[in-house]
Amino acid sequence: MANLIRSPKSGSDWTQHDLEAFRITVRNADAATFFNHPDLPPPSVPEAILDDPSPNNNAEHRRFFRYLEAAMQEEESAVDDFSIALLRLLNYEGENTMIRQRKEMSLSWVGRNYCYLVVQENKRVGSPDDPEAQLIAESIAAFHLNAIRRRYESNLPLLERQVIPGITMVGTSPIFYRTTVTRSLLNNLSSLQCPSEETIVLRFVPPVANPRLYSRVGMTIVENRRIVLQCFEAFKPLLVRSRPLFRLAPC
Repeated sequence: MANLIRSPKSGSDWTQHDLEAFRITVRNADAATFFNHPDLPPPSVPEAILDDPSPNNNAEHRRFFRYLEAAMQEEESAVDDFSIALLRLLNYEGENTMIRQRKEMSLSWVGRNYCYLVVQENKRVGSPDDPEAQLIAESIAAFHLNAIRRRYESNLPLLERQVIPGITMVGTSPIFYRTTVTRSLLNNLSSLQCPSEETIVLRFVPPVANPRLYSRVGMTIVENRRIVLQCFEAFKPLLVRSRPLFRLAPC
């Protein structure tokens, strides 16, 4: 580990090598471990969204399916558009929060200038590992942003640790993450030093019937769509909205 090369770079350039160099390990988790509950709740969306597209769909539902179809081309802007439409459909945007897309943090779900959620779209077709590393890098950046704003805007002590929820979106195939970021890790990254402690990132892959095809077909399959939307519902309680401490940004 000490022989691995550590170099300063943008979060959008992070790869699995960078995770290894800074002792960041991704582990799969079951629903009980990841969501703190073994059962996935029913999705709170109209039934039309849970079925195949129909000529009888209203304008909002037809728009959702257009975004879904466009995102399957895996063009970055189309995936961004679909991600925003999906989060809004699921009421991730509330009275005190909004979804933003920015250069430095790709997509942002923010409120009172804090970052609550990080979403990383696929930027490199055919490289499924890259969005994961980029997401983790942006989660660390979100922690840094939150810590600074907490300190200088609220005059509170710097954060020592924070769990940053995140989502990678490859086409229409989201995967969910919980990244525990510490001030110690941030200091190691700043100085390009090998951390003394391992950082564990929990990953939850929606339990679809055919995992091998998931990254290719995503939510175009009705059964997959229902399961994925259930995962989004289960994910909501992990986004702390009661305090302006954790505003997570889709990046």
